[in-house]
Amino acid sequence: MDRLALIEHLAGEGVQLVTSANRAGWDAPVPRTDWDVRQLITHVGGVHRWACDVVRTGATDLDTPLGRVVGSGPTDDELSDWFVDGHAALVAALQDAPTDLVAGTFLPAPSPVHFWARRQAHETAIHRADADAACGDRSDYSAGFAQDGISELLHGFAARRSVAVDGQARILLDATDGPSWLVTLGQPIRATEVAAADRGEIDRAGVGLAVVGGSSSDLYLWLWNRDSRVVLSGSSTVAALWASTVQVRWS
Repeated sequence: MDRLALIEHLAGEGVQLVTSANRAGWDAPVPRTDWDVRQLITHVGGVHRWACDVVRTGATDLDTPLGRVVGSGPTDDELSDWFVDGHAALVAALQDAPTDLVAGTFLPAPSPVHFWARRQAHETAIHRADADAACGDRSDYSAGFAQDGISELLHGFAARRSVAVDGQARILLDATDGPSWLVTLGQPIRATEVAAADRGEIDRAGVGLAVVGGSSSDLYLWLWNRDSRVVLSGSSTVAALWASTVQVRWS
């Protein structure tokens, strides 16, 4: 997905996130996390300010003053406007950034500006699902955007993880509306895209195979350990290894 499309998604996801947060109320718990909505908005708003600062200044060291204060924010009566202002500033910074921007990154990407557009689009999208869940709503994403997020997670965050397993443990992400993925757990975790025509060639009866079936949107949410409508079959033990191994945390 190109930079401009990612920025467009970032813009829309941020609006939906704060809308759902305001509907839920600051004290509402966020399912599948230890946060309430206040902490969710404070976290994402702080990340937006940190990312905006990196893009605006071309920082190559990501341990910046704004990065060190992610998780802190204003009082409740100012929180919504604070989030909206920081989100808008990030969108503008990415729109204005030169294609040859020099800045620090922490995952593979075609360029720093593409990295920051992509990472912030998916950061905001997944946390939009958290805000939706706090309202009791479900989240859906376009297949193309969800597939981009699946690729980022599998080739970025997950590729930096390793899990010790006996024999071959695999997860087939069986998408109904796009490419499927075969994930091999090991040291490191590896993932390959599987075309629709080749899905039938995978040995689904093999020991240590978990099959996770659903739309690209639901697979995206499942990989991020959020509630989804996927259908699980095969090895539940292998499927559980994903949730216990690939947990992305702010640090």
